[in-house]
Amino acid sequence: MYMVKGWSPYSQETTNEIQTIAYGHPATETEDNGYFLYPFYCMLVYAPFALIGDVDIARSIWMTFIELLVFCLLLVSLGLSRWRPSRWILAILFIITFFWYHTMRPILNGDVAIVIALLIAGALLALRSEMDALAGFMLALASIKPQMVVILYLFILIWGISQKRWQLLISLFGGILFMTIAFSLLIPTWLPQNIRQIVAFTNTEMVTTPGSIIAYWLPGIGKQLGYFITLIVVVSLIIEWRSTDGNNFRWFIWTALFTLVITNLSGIYTSLDNFIAFLPAIILIIAVWNTRWGLVGRWLTVIFILIMTIGIWGLVLFQVGRGISPDLDPLILFLAPILTIIGLYWIRWWAVRPQRLPLEELSARYE
Repeated sequence: MYMVKGWSPYSQETTNEIQTIAYGHPATETEDNGYFLYPFYCMLVYAPFALIGDVDIARSIWMTFIELLVFCLLLVSLGLSRWRPSRWILAILFIITFFWYHTMRPILNGDVAIVIALLIAGALLALRSEMDALAGFMLALASIKPQMVVILYLFILIWGISQKRWQLLISLFGGILFMTIAFSLLIPTWLPQNIRQIVAFTNTEMVTTPGSIIAYWLPGIGKQLGYFITLIVVVSLIIEWRSTDGNNFRWFIWTALFTLVITNLSGIYTSLDNFIAFLPAIILIIAVWNTRWGLVGRWLTVIFILIMTIGIWGLVLFQVGRGISPDLDPLILFLAPILTIIGLYWIRWWAVRPQRLPLEELSARYE
């Protein structure tokens, strides 16, 4: 609408057009209003696809593009874990990754969450190679979907200051500022317009937070339970962030992945599409189990994967059969984050320390 008609993405005209394309009529009270909630500089990602005249063709090309990014995300996740699985394990991971509910959903919805997940994982990999400017730029671009990264930004700010990684912080926050100013040259008032759309959206019943979903089923105590969960998340983050200070980079990676996962339980608006960002943490868990626990680790991997794939798909199909949206099921919302957090704590001792213990290093020299 902006490039073809000159309309602001946040204008009522654009919103009306979105609703008409989606539903064939203006949205009713029970339908998503179709507000455009992303920062205007998301044009950097969307513009090439938006220039395609046919909506169906554009959507097909976009879906193909993000499917390729899922493959890239798997490879980057393996790089982060420094794990080289055998070919048959890699084939299984490849199949499971693509048919996981939290992968299929953002692909079918055409959600940008896959792009954000890859940018975050790529930034962490760049940080390990001390490519701070590149990492900062990738994280800045990930602000296209701010609810996925806002808490991670706070952690990186604290860690960056403690480690004196000034180039990272300048690239990250300077990049966001530069994109905001640069796109203000196109629409000077886009930022307040965007904020108004976000405020309007949060006042609807479509908002998905742990508290709102619990309140849907338990109106009496739902909000209070949501506040309690948020308190637990805040305390957990403070404890883990403090423990990172003065420790090695492997500890930073573990804490960054933990932060990325637990963000979805913090009370910030989330979506089941965003859970694709768990993939690096899941790969790290499986990697440590397989390299440290032998046969037990392989059985843990099988059980974990079965619950994450068949278990979640089973819940989704069961609720859809009952006419209930997966977005309203507390078990579907909590299952993947909680299992991933349990897995991260399970492998923490091995994940944050060198791959070989001193005794193992000594023994390896005489093999």
